[in-house]
Amino acid sequence: MRELPQGLTPPRNGDAIETENRLSRRAVLSGAGAFALLGVAGCSTSGGGGGLSALQLDDTVTGSVRPMRPSISVDKHVTSPDLMYAAMTDGGFNVPEVPYLKVKPEFRRQIVVDPTGEQPGTIVVHLQERMLYLVQPGGDAIRYGVGIGKDGFRWSGRANIQYGREWPTWTPPPEMIARKPELVKWQGGQPGGLTNPLGARALYIYQNGKDTGYRIHGSPEWWSIGQAMSSGCVRLINQDIIDLYSRVSKKNPVVVM
Repeated sequence: MRELPQGLTPPRNGDAIETENRLSRRAVLSGAGAFALLGVAGCSTSGGGGGLSALQLDDTVTGSVRPMRPSISVDKHVTSPDLMYAAMTDGGFNVPEVPYLKVKPEFRRQIVVDPTGEQPGTIVVHLQERMLYLVQPGGDAIRYGVGIGKDGFRWSGRANIQYGREWPTWTPPPEMIARKPELVKWQGGQPGGLTNPLGARALYIYQNGKDTGYRIHGSPEWWSIGQAMSSGCVRLINQDIIDLYSRVSKKNPVVVM
């Protein structure tokens, strides 16, 4: 028989029985209540149409719910603007820092959910938005702000990148020289450099094997991004065209719309 702790008074005759009876009644009532709650909660799945279906509760497992949109991937070259648009040395040229705070946030390089529906590797230029998308695998796109051609100088359609050049030579076409005679000094070509209108890189657009005369290129005039002021080509900030060029291989499809 178990000893009681010191200082406690042993129960009188009948007290222990009464206590046990009281505990027994409490256990029975508690058990009945628990069974009643289990029945209401639908934990029993048998008989009489009970369970979750009777209560019309949503039994979907949380982990099975599909996200509203794909997650955005991570890219080491799409980071904070102070890093993406910092001064850099490229091809022997010192590319100056871009005062990115003066560039609208939507025109800075960023990863977005692909809105184009095109195949990965496709370059999509949306003229009205002033945006260029490079479609990525998995439902993403890298988006860059662009400057586009003035009214009467725009081209649209489907084509391909035929080739690219780093710090390309720019040769103004004869009709441009006719409009701006001061450009005659470059009729033989302006060497690549920081003041060259093609900037740090140029991608040459061909359609059906023929040069369209249009380019996707860099520009030292970062303030022109988002504007319609070029002679038809699509221009990017120099830091952005360097990034885009590094991701593009020969024959990438181009859609200008």
